[in-house]
Amino acid sequence: MSAYQSINPANNQLLKAWNEHDDAYAQQALETADALYHSAWSKGDIQPRLQVLHRLADLIDQRAEELATIASKEMGKLIGQSRGEVKICSQIARYYAEHAATFLQPQPYPSDVGDAWLEYHPIGVIVAVEPWNFPYYQLMRVLAPNLALGNPVLAKHANIVPHCADVFEKLVEEAGAPKGAWTNLFISTDQVADLIADPRVQGVALTGSERAGSAVAEQAGKHLKKSTLELGGNDVFVVLDDADIDEAVRQGAQARLSNCGQVCTAAKRFILHEKIADTFMAKFSAALQSATPGDPLDEKTTLGPLSSKDARDRLVKQVEEAVQNGARVEFGGRAIDGVGCYYQPTVLTGLTPDNPAYYQEFFGPVAQVYVVADDRAAVALANDSNYGLGGSVWTKDIARGRKMASQIETGMVFINSQSDTSAELPFGGVKRSGYGRELSDLGIKEFANQKLVVVAG
Repeated sequence: MSAYQSINPANNQLLKAWNEHDDAYAQQALETADALYHSAWSKGDIQPRLQVLHRLADLIDQRAEELATIASKEMGKLIGQSRGEVKICSQIARYYAEHAATFLQPQPYPSDVGDAWLEYHPIGVIVAVEPWNFPYYQLMRVLAPNLALGNPVLAKHANIVPHCADVFEKLVEEAGAPKGAWTNLFISTDQVADLIADPRVQGVALTGSERAGSAVAEQAGKHLKKSTLELGGNDVFVVLDDADIDEAVRQGAQARLSNCGQVCTAAKRFILHEKIADTFMAKFSAALQSATPGDPLDEKTTLGPLSSKDARDRLVKQVEEAVQNGARVEFGGRAIDGVGCYYQPTVLTGLTPDNPAYYQEFFGPVAQVYVVADDRAAVALANDSNYGLGGSVWTKDIARGRKMASQIETGMVFINSQSDTSAELPFGGVKRSGYGRELSDLGIKEFANQKLVVVAG
């Protein structure tokens, strides 16, 4: 039985299975990608590559509903949220099509040595290992900057979203990219390790779990390959005593329920100032409990399933273990009976540092709530984490919010907004949330040869 199966998590029905690729196929894909890297396509004029991105953006817009439906059926995302994901993908493709040439212009460096500048060049084949929670967006974050730069990519997608992986590859081909520019591989982790070890591969990008990130980073380090990692998050949602409570509640509930809570940058730890804690909790609890589980393709549904039975079962076990170690379930706390991989919106309180759950990421509709006396305590709690991906601060005093944002140890902080993403903004974290940045001008330079050239004078 193939490891790459498309199973609808709303009803656990098998939609289709894809055959896995053997070693010979993977090696041929690498050979093709490497040949492309050594061709004029990768090392010549950037404009043909940018034209592919323009066409790709147009194709995605034209087929938005089809693509959104595939994602919702395959991994359970609400159809409206899938449409949003498809839209940001076309925006990223168009963003790099319009701005990559500027980003890659030589950068002068004033020097007494002589006339000096940096040039930006591709480095070679990149291996991308990507997750299921944003099955198109995660791929586009790697494809667009590397296609513009000239790095061919071999992509190993999560095994529960093979349909999304397959249709994305076909879109890139239809947009006019030559064979080898983006290759989807249905391969095992051992085969990924073999690719990383190959001298023709020069970098690896991974978005996924800590365990997967550690394994890939170890292999990349062993073979002296550049890597970027975007891993888990345990993002804070800090609500201060002068915040707009109603808006914080609205966006806080949205952040915790979006994609059924399966977002790395979603609000997971709600840190409430003691003066507004009761008010926020009452409204926040009501908002979470009003969520309507159902078919992700039904516009009236506001809570979809988790991505798979395994994902739901992991969350069940995680909450049970949190309670066994002293956490309190304010409401929810169990799987929803019936067909499909649904879990109740849940709030946990009473988590202390001696509870393993205190430091864990809950990848589902589970919120941890903490109450603090002041800003200093809020920052201390925010930073008492193994992760550092995103976060948000809610206050009407922007100077106060800026000060707190500067003190929180994380890669991204949003003031008076839940964490978000945009093509022009860098994305990434610190600590166990990984390293490196995607999107923006930073993303296109992660796998670039930033070459110094000096004319002595």
